[in-house]
Amino acid sequence: MGMYPFRKRWSFSLVSNLGLFRNQVCFRERCFCRRCSYASVALLSDSWDDTVVDSSLGVEINLANKALSPRKRIKIGRECGLYPVIGRVLKSLNWMAAYGISFSTAVEKYGFSHSFDAFRIIVYIFALGRMDKEVYSLLKDIVCYYEKGNFDLFHLFPALLDLPNEIAGANILCGTLMKVFAANSITDNAIDVFLKAKEIGLEPSIFSCNFLLKHLAEANREEDLASLFQKIKETGPLPNAHTYTIMMNFYCTRHHCLGDVDTEKATGILEEMKESGESPNVVTYSIYIRGLCRVGCVEFALNLIRNLRQKNIPLNCYCYNAVIDGFFKRGEEDEALRVLEEIKACGISPDAISYSILVDGLCKNGNLEKGLNLIEEMESSNIKPSLVTYISLLKGLCKRGLMEIALQVFYNLRVSGYRFDHTAYDILISGFCEQGDLDTAQGLLEEMTSNDLVPNASTFNSLIKGFCRMGSLDNALELFNVMVEGGVLPDTVTCNFIVHRYCKEGHVEDALQLIQEMRDQGICPNNFTYTIVICRLCEERKPEAALQLIPLMLKSGISLHTVTYSAIIDGFGKQLNSGKAFMFYAGMLKHGLIPDTVAYTILINTLCNESRTVEAYNLFREMTWKGLDPDMISYTSIINGFCKIGDMKKACELLREMLGRGKLPSVVTYTCLIYAFCDNNRMDIAHMLVDEMRRKKVYPDVVTYNVLMNGHRRLGHLDKVHEVFKEMRKEGIFPNDQTFKILGLDAAIFTEG
Repeated sequence: MGMYPFRKRWSFSLVSNLGLFRNQVCFRERCFCRRCSYASVALLSDSWDDTVVDSSLGVEINLANKALSPRKRIKIGRECGLYPVIGRVLKSLNWMAAYGISFSTAVEKYGFSHSFDAFRIIVYIFALGRMDKEVYSLLKDIVCYYEKGNFDLFHLFPALLDLPNEIAGANILCGTLMKVFAANSITDNAIDVFLKAKEIGLEPSIFSCNFLLKHLAEANREEDLASLFQKIKETGPLPNAHTYTIMMNFYCTRHHCLGDVDTEKATGILEEMKESGESPNVVTYSIYIRGLCRVGCVEFALNLIRNLRQKNIPLNCYCYNAVIDGFFKRGEEDEALRVLEEIKACGISPDAISYSILVDGLCKNGNLEKGLNLIEEMESSNIKPSLVTYISLLKGLCKRGLMEIALQVFYNLRVSGYRFDHTAYDILISGFCEQGDLDTAQGLLEEMTSNDLVPNASTFNSLIKGFCRMGSLDNALELFNVMVEGGVLPDTVTCNFIVHRYCKEGHVEDALQLIQEMRDQGICPNNFTYTIVICRLCEERKPEAALQLIPLMLKSGISLHTVTYSAIIDGFGKQLNSGKAFMFYAGMLKHGLIPDTVAYTILINTLCNESRTVEAYNLFREMTWKGLDPDMISYTSIINGFCKIGDMKKACELLREMLGRGKLPSVVTYTCLIYAFCDNNRMDIAHMLVDEMRRKKVYPDVVTYNVLMNGHRRLGHLDKVHEVFKEMRKEGIFPNDQTFKILGLDAAIFTEG
């Protein structure tokens, strides 16, 4: 609302009353000696209803003088029911006198104007008594009422400041109102109070300004934060060490939401702080050092610590902890351990956090022995390892697959009095699932629930993933149902495991039904969810059905990735429908997606299957021009394409190019070439390729031998067929139906074999 929701109704001077009160109250350990006018006391007495008071309130008399006669009589009615409260507060500064009634209740009973004036007086009384908590509580009550009633909060401060001569109380009031606004995330109004206070010559305390700066920093209001900080420096109050530390903390931690740590501004704050005469304290330096380490300036941070130590500036282990963490994040384990020894040499005792960082880093790197040694060192130094420290150890043990040891450590710690939350159980359950020990994992889940710990989606995910990986879809579904019935909402990851297993076993309809149920329950399928189904449909040569999922993806805001396009291209390629395959290839390019090696290989295969080998070769070269490295499958596809059209020279060139690039041909690659040479009756070259295969430790399979035998049989070289068959049996390769068919043409050879 643009208008003040109140109207002045006081017939006496509030300014003169509170001005007199300010001069008459001496505060010392919440005990007050008062000197005030008899008229003021009478005006604010408990028996307000029938009191006759003097309207000339400027006469100061002693409380013992009760003979003063008023010159003018005024009758105050019962409707002014808040005035006795004001009287009791004024006489006793008793918070309980004002605590009993909320602002909203007062407004409902006595009207807004009367209630606002009464609360304003009480606020000033407590402000002049330096009772900051009471002022805060009253102002918060009023602000909450304004918010609920949609009143304009920008008008609140001027309304409360209807006492221009009360500088001391007004300063406290504006500072406290800034705090109330900031604490309730109404930072624009808090800034407005500061600016208006400055305009009329008021100066809130630096503590109030720091409170506002802190909340602006937490809200990531960088522009407002910098502007207010500059205004404080220009107009007061003088910034203190805490002010600069707040700014330092913002620029050293802002990367969580706004980007990288701004070390340049952080360094500027540090220099500015020194120039202002404020000495940076250990907290300031700790924050600055942590900021440096976050951007990788670990050596610089360590040198700064050493320089500060030489200047006898007090430091603590928190400064060193940041450096230890920084070295571990860079993978420099030995440097981190050297910093620990440096801490000890300086006479600073490492704390539990120091050791926890080290143990965590060592366990992540697989150095469990050193991690255990540090835990023993902690205990010998009377530093009790925290639960976080042991969680790091459990993670390390599970990562190494030492599940029995991890379980033993877990139970020993529990006997020692450590109370584990679901995190420890999640780690163990996940570890046993990775090892394929689902029985133990399920046992831990049951134990977890019996200890009144509620499993979350992550806990179930490990088991469901484990069952799906083992091909036990029924067990996975049973656990999935237990999860849902237990009130634990599955997440997208959980559902993806089930969808993937459904598709793996060919139950595409069940997978699609689960996706629909996900959508109904507010669980958002992601690109992976749909791509699993699309890939399966394309494997089944049903790309048209896969296309029906594309609109659902786009409608849900899911963009198509390269894998999705590649799957559909593959589906149409299997149908020998190169037109639609290349239509999706064009769609990829149109949407700025760069086809990967898989997509190119699929297209090359599609063209080769249609005997469009030259076009396939051009696409193969396009792949290399775009910086993609053709893999063994890509080379095999294009080599096979040239073999099919009988261009053996080009096929052999590509084989040499492949070897020159360090790509080892597979048995399929060689078999394609051997088949083509056998088809051209060049059995000599075919056998040379077999010898080359063996030299490169690529061993022929049953298909390779069948190709050779079939080539010799066609030429009537029955003795060669016999030799190849004997060689095949000698290599331990079992013949298949095609082998028997080839041998069945010569009963004598078959019988001898």
